[in-house]
Amino acid sequence: MATLEELRVELDKIDNQMVELYQKRMNVCREVGDYKVKAGRKVYDRQREQEKLADVASKVDNDFDKNGVRELYTQLMSMSRKLQYQKLVEAGALGRLPFIQIDSLEKDTARVVFQGTEGAYGEAAMHQFFGEDVNCFHVRTFRDAMTAIEEGAADYAVLPIENSSAGPVNEMYDLLDEFENYIVAETILPVVHTLSGLPGTTLTDIKRVYSKAEALMQTTGFLNDHADWQQISVVNTAIAAQKVVKDGDKAQAAVCSAYAAKIHGLEVLADNINDEPDNCTRFIVVTNQKVYLKHASKISIEFELPHQSGAQSGSLYDLLSHFVYNNINMTKIESRPVKGKQWEYRFFVDFDGSLEDAAVKNALRGLREEATNLRILGNY
Repeated sequence: MATLEELRVELDKIDNQMVELYQKRMNVCREVGDYKVKAGRKVYDRQREQEKLADVASKVDNDFDKNGVRELYTQLMSMSRKLQYQKLVEAGALGRLPFIQIDSLEKDTARVVFQGTEGAYGEAAMHQFFGEDVNCFHVRTFRDAMTAIEEGAADYAVLPIENSSAGPVNEMYDLLDEFENYIVAETILPVVHTLSGLPGTTLTDIKRVYSKAEALMQTTGFLNDHADWQQISVVNTAIAAQKVVKDGDKAQAAVCSAYAAKIHGLEVLADNINDEPDNCTRFIVVTNQKVYLKHASKISIEFELPHQSGAQSGSLYDLLSHFVYNNINMTKIESRPVKGKQWEYRFFVDFDGSLEDAAVKNALRGLREEATNLRILGNY
């Protein structure tokens, strides 16, 4: 029986042969890429790849090796495609990206919409980005805000997309897919919640607490210490404060900002009730124009996995590998169900880069060919 050292020497010899064959294979793939550039052929031929995988799997005689050789050739063909995409991009065959680069947003003349009412965190985020003198108005729902910019009633909307403790705002991801609106900037707002009620209210008076669902989640520890309080979700923290004032009932309180409490005439009963002391919300600035700022450094996209009978578990990995191969830092991924398609999902990905970057163009080229319904949601 061979020793471990002898077996390792034999493996090294085989590996050297495999590396040499890999380089030969990639050289042929370069020639294939050159041909496709000249002939205007698509890189990705799904049927050809499936036939190749079936062929190589048929040449081994046990299930473990069949799965292994399929995985090996899946990666080899993936590397071949990425090389060919690179050649297509170098030849100017990326396809038109209908986004226009601009130097700055017209903050002084812009009309901006936010969701909620006076005192909402959305208003604070808007002022943080556009300044105190911005020409603005508010609407009741996120959908109303997206409709306002789509129809031209506003130039920009400032809307929350995720919170550091409560996670993503799922409705916003659904609306980004539904509307032809685009992200042009983001701003991060520190969030400090209070429990506020009518002047003279004490904690023992309270029976019902109103706020946005996410705000209730962000203050779970404090609220759960008062198990007899009923927690009721409304569309916005400032609207919760407004409701308490309108109803005039000391049994009601709102989770809202100190600013919202002040402008609506409430008294802060408990301050800084966040579960997380460094709680903050990321807001996106959205417009109906396909524009991006000159120094934009983050891109958001969405796509679906191509439908296959017996879909492979590696499908998502294959698509995300375009970021890895092009040395692109992916910063976030979220998934949402595709309406009308059971157990199928739409993926939202944020990654570092600009639409001007060659690496980004390479990755987008690959994703365009291999994903379904790819959309660039913004470069900001």
